[in-house]
Amino acid sequence: MNATKELIDKLREDILLWQGFKPPGAGAAVAIGLGAIESAFPNGVFPKKAIHEFITLAPEHCAATDGFIGGLLSVLMENEAACVWVSTSRKLFPSSLRMFNVDPERVIFMDVSSEKDVLWILEEALKCQGLAAVVAELNEVSLIESRRLQLAVEQNGVTGFILRRDARKAVSTVATARWKISPVASEMADEMPGVGFPRWNVELLKVRNGNPGSWTLEWAADQFVEVETVQKSTAVFNGEQRQIG
Repeated sequence: MNATKELIDKLREDILLWQGFKPPGAGAAVAIGLGAIESAFPNGVFPKKAIHEFITLAPEHCAATDGFIGGLLSVLMENEAACVWVSTSRKLFPSSLRMFNVDPERVIFMDVSSEKDVLWILEEALKCQGLAAVVAELNEVSLIESRRLQLAVEQNGVTGFILRRDARKAVSTVATARWKISPVASEMADEMPGVGFPRWNVELLKVRNGNPGSWTLEWAADQFVEVETVQKSTAVFNGEQRQIG
């Protein structure tokens, strides 16, 4: 039985290598702070040299997706790295990225008139090794176009995020992961008034050689936190320690 398991594990490792997923080096800081979600990816590592596709169905999903990507950029843009954000109808208010520890001054916003221009800028920006990530808002992208984008990513290591604003035009692409981010009502501890931390339902609809799933995350203390972890943690209010949730 052990020999069979070892053979299966070796085959899985070989398949991942053939498909471009290299095992993390010893002691490498590869975690991006997504907690249990990261275990859904091959080798338990968030794929940075890849195209991530986000499906949005309504304006509130667009806003939630922008916030979630802001949290990802806070990690990807460490060490003063830059990012390109290109769109034909951007709704994101740049200063809102500060909530996720992203300096808007390090994000190059490009507002263009056609999706053809968005695709061209996206592909060219993915070839720039000095960038940490490229975010592009698109209604549609063909399978051939997505293959070209993936080749650019694999050659230069820039992470690509495609925000699909019209899910009705969803087609098969070579995206490594397909996400759907939905807003979840925030909660205040001890039923105090005000607005709580941003909270999302994160659905990983597709992940190549991984395990799709659904999680609820919150942005608290400048990082992603699983809601179950938040609810099980203890807090002190008015000198009294008690359980939340």
